[in-house]
Amino acid sequence: MAALARWCVQRRLVVVLLWLLALGGVAAGAFAAGSAYSNDYEVPATESGRATELLAEGFPDLGGDSDNVVWHTSSGSVRDTGVEQAMTRTLDRIEDLPGVAAVSGPYDEGGAGRVSQDGRTAYATVTFQDQANEIEAGEAADVVETAKAAETDGLRVELSGSAVELSESSGGHTAEIVGVLVAAVVLFLAFGSLAASLLPIATALVGVGTAYAGIVLLGHVMTVADFAPMLGMLIGLGVGIDYALFIVTRHRRGLKRGLSVTEAATNAVATTGRAVVFAGATVCIALLGMLILRLNFLNGVAIAASLTVVLTVAASVTLLPALLSSIGMRALSRRERRRLAEHGPEPEVPTGFAARWSAFVERHPKLLGAVAVVVMAVLALPTLSLHLGTSDQGNDPKTSTTRQAYDLLADGFGPGVNGPLTLVTEVDGAEDRLALDNLGGTLRATDGVASASPVTYGQGGDTAYLTVVPESSPQSKATSDLVDRLRSDVLPRAESGTSLDVHVGGVTAGYDDFADVIVDKLPLFVGVVIGLGCLLLLLAFRSIGIPLKAAAMNVAAVAAAFGVVVAIFQWGWGSELLGLGRAGPIEPFLPVIMVSVLFGLSMDYQVFLVSRMYEEWLETRDNRRAVRVGLAETSRVINSAAVIMISVFLAFVLSGDRVIAMFGIALAAAVALDAFVLRTLLVPALMHLLGGANWWLPRSLDRVLPRISIEPPEARATHERLAAATDAEVADVLAEEDRQRDVRDTTG
Repeated sequence: MAALARWCVQRRLVVVLLWLLALGGVAAGAFAAGSAYSNDYEVPATESGRATELLAEGFPDLGGDSDNVVWHTSSGSVRDTGVEQAMTRTLDRIEDLPGVAAVSGPYDEGGAGRVSQDGRTAYATVTFQDQANEIEAGEAADVVETAKAAETDGLRVELSGSAVELSESSGGHTAEIVGVLVAAVVLFLAFGSLAASLLPIATALVGVGTAYAGIVLLGHVMTVADFAPMLGMLIGLGVGIDYALFIVTRHRRGLKRGLSVTEAATNAVATTGRAVVFAGATVCIALLGMLILRLNFLNGVAIAASLTVVLTVAASVTLLPALLSSIGMRALSRRERRRLAEHGPEPEVPTGFAARWSAFVERHPKLLGAVAVVVMAVLALPTLSLHLGTSDQGNDPKTSTTRQAYDLLADGFGPGVNGPLTLVTEVDGAEDRLALDNLGGTLRATDGVASASPVTYGQGGDTAYLTVVPESSPQSKATSDLVDRLRSDVLPRAESGTSLDVHVGGVTAGYDDFADVIVDKLPLFVGVVIGLGCLLLLLAFRSIGIPLKAAAMNVAAVAAAFGVVVAIFQWGWGSELLGLGRAGPIEPFLPVIMVSVLFGLSMDYQVFLVSRMYEEWLETRDNRRAVRVGLAETSRVINSAAVIMISVFLAFVLSGDRVIAMFGIALAAAVALDAFVLRTLLVPALMHLLGGANWWLPRSLDRVLPRISIEPPEARATHERLAAATDAEVADVLAEEDRQRDVRDTTG
């Protein structure tokens, strides 16, 4: 690391130009290629996946995305002459638009079922030539604009569907801008230097920008979800600014000790830079753990997020030292530079509050540990009611046209019309056809079924499908129960004596199958991620207790963060107030992605906190001193880093995307609890209680484990001065508490 840092400092202009060239080149390639994201949740080995395959093979004309145009009259009927003529003209115009394959409306032959019983609501289905991820946003916007032009005082027109959602206005880049601005303010308050405050942000933006463009290109070679770039940016900005913050803090400390700019930058990368690389590796390992699930949808998310982390780490240990050497002594504030000139080099001692807090934890480990456990347990309780399911446009904000259309359809035709089930089968012979013709009546008599369409046969007659509309909404547990009842009871009886093998597909069936696959593999996934993380910590700190405590803390942070997500998004506590739509189930893929990200981020603070404690332990073999000094010296920078990361994550709530908002709130909650409850309260309290057992490792294991070093010690004299200063502050705190206790115990 030292050699790399020296090279980057000596050739800083080359390093900066190389990074700018990489950013510009990848961005240009992404702009030329365009995006090719795909939210493909289908799992081929599942029943819903087989239904999708059969439908695509037997009915290729149904391959395009289907959206709805919904209109509602405040008085009269949708069959009134004026309304019918206006909407017929509108639907004809829509059918002539580029990218539209067909339009089926209520005024066509056989369209009576598209008019509600009260006659005040109707809808038409717009079928595009391509799937939603391949439709140009302009084509979808033209459909929305044409449909909306038909609105009058008494006629309301709304639209729903995946393609329509493309035209919905989002928060743009407001989330990123707000997050970066808040981070800049926090950095300036921490450093007092504008130049030093801007460098972590500049470094993170270059790394994240390159990664964002790289993810766009990645979508052309593998399945990448449309939220993957935003998720990568969310993670990249958070960890990128934090990693740079740690390195800049060490660089500033070196300058205050009298090192030259070159020596300080080199030393910062050679010491804290090693911890940054190690922390980044743990995040990547946690993210790449998703690959063991063998799901294409999650593979793209894992690689996209890991790419972002890799590039932000690379920028932190190469671009940042080059920039630090460029600004010279301006990394220090004017007051710090003036003090350095007047008084000479001085070691940077912990602040008074940090030392006092460290002493307070040392004196009351049992009480503080119990408080931390209670807080985490209470916040984790909602996780017990976690419900994985379909989050659809019924969860969009009230002001969106997709939510308005969803509600109009539910009110006029029943909630199930927003998520019909599709039953698909191969057909072989007259017996199969007879059984299928009788199946409609059986389905309509089944509990939970609102209606069932007639059977539709493919051109070759060897494939057929029918549509079942449930009585309940797509995200209702009753709909999931209906899917199970059809698969286990109704359809097997109907197939008896035939060669039929009817597969149940549709939105709810697909999400349920996807969730079942994930839940089945979740124990293996969590075990692998935790096991690899513990192995890395075992190698770094040569202790059995440190990895086990880290695993427990990480699980606690994940559980509490999920508790917050469930309370807000599933129970609806404040979701409408925050503009996140109404309550609904949690996306099936969210637990896996969140476990990966949260476990990786939790490891960061564990590494930065315990590495300083371990360094002190190796020098003194005094556990109380090691914990006290480590907490006092790292708590301020950890808290500053946490505030930055929380601000960045919460800013993404402004993105207007429910899934990204889930990630933002979950990550912000996890980081807040991790930094302010676990790492600066529960972890040091437990380490004080365990004493020397924290660092126990069997001799036989010690002999066979390879030796790695996260952060090599600086000069011993420097550590002794810092530790002595910390001990002096602690002694003052303890003496003051003794004096206060004596006063209270004195009787009148």
